Amino acid sequence: MWLMWTGFLAFVLLLLALDLGVFNKTAHAPTVREALAFTAMTAALAVAFSGFVYVAYSNHWEGLGLTVDAVDRQLNDGRLATVKFLTGYIVEMSLSMDNVFVIALIFEHLRVPLAQQHRVLFWGIIGALGMRGAMIAGGAALVARYHWILYVFGVFLVYTALRMLLAKRKEESPEESFVVRWLGRHFRVTKEFHGSRFRVTVEGKRFITPLFVALVLVETTDLVFAVDSIPAIFAITTDPFLVFTSNVFAILCLRSLYFGLAGLIEKFKYLKVSLAVILGFVGIKMLVAKWTVELLGEAVNFWMLGIVAGILVSGALASVVAERNSVRR
Repeated sequence: MWLMWTGFLAFVLLLLALDLGVFNKTAHAPTVREALAFTAMTAALAVAFSGFVYVAYSNHWEGLGLTVDAVDRQLNDGRLATVKFLTGYIVEMSLSMDNVFVIALIFEHLRVPLAQQHRVLFWGIIGALGMRGAMIAGGAALVARYHWILYVFGVFLVYTALRMLLAKRKEESPEESFVVRWLGRHFRVTKEFHGSRFRVTVEGKRFITPLFVALVLVETTDLVFAVDSIPAIFAITTDPFLVFTSNVFAILCLRSLYFGLAGLIEKFKYLKVSLAVILGFVGIKMLVAKWTVELLGEAVNFWMLGIVAGILVSGALASVVAERNSVRR
């Protein structure tokens, strides 16, 4: 099994090395066209990887698919593993969409130059790999040992969905957040940016730059959103390899999509509603998993994939219609 993990991590690090060392060797603000092109490439890689998942689980390479999945009590063969991977990928992508908007707010409030935003997002991916890997390993171990944890996750997701729908969200400026105040108390922070540097030495004293503050805020934001999104994927599978790989591809895709989507995301009026509905649906599915499996049988994962995709498309179409109506008025 270690060979699969090592190979996948090496593949991701190679992609990141190409991204920073070749495509973005010189700091610049990626155009919308560049961002969408890289997004399309990562999405294509995710689909191609699903083919690898099919072959690997069909042949049980390195023991893949030989452990009973705690969600449906089945062994993951090639077809089942592929559907779970793609469903997890779409769920993680959708639940992380709101993260794009929060990152845009961070960059706007801290006035991070466009040319340096890619560097922050790049190192943010590195940190996210470690944080999400630890959370997934811990969550999978808990679910494998205590199956009732899935019901706790389900209740938490339903509660989060209701809170998103009903609570009036009060935006907090990044400059006023606890993280920024803590950094200001414990480190010297320069008032100006120093190119792409996170730390500088001025008159013999070490300082962190606002770029480092932005990086810490991005990492903190990812951690907060992971608390919602990682329990959600455990409604689909508890296979650590499928959970981790689908998470990583979603992160890679959204980070590149940021430059193409950040300026447009406010126009998606029903994005928050769509995300809340998806969270609620996934949470309820966790709570009634036994009955859904009995009702739908092996097709339960196909249904879940279709419903999540349908919710996203419906939200996007409703947002477009609402935007057009507001323009006509």
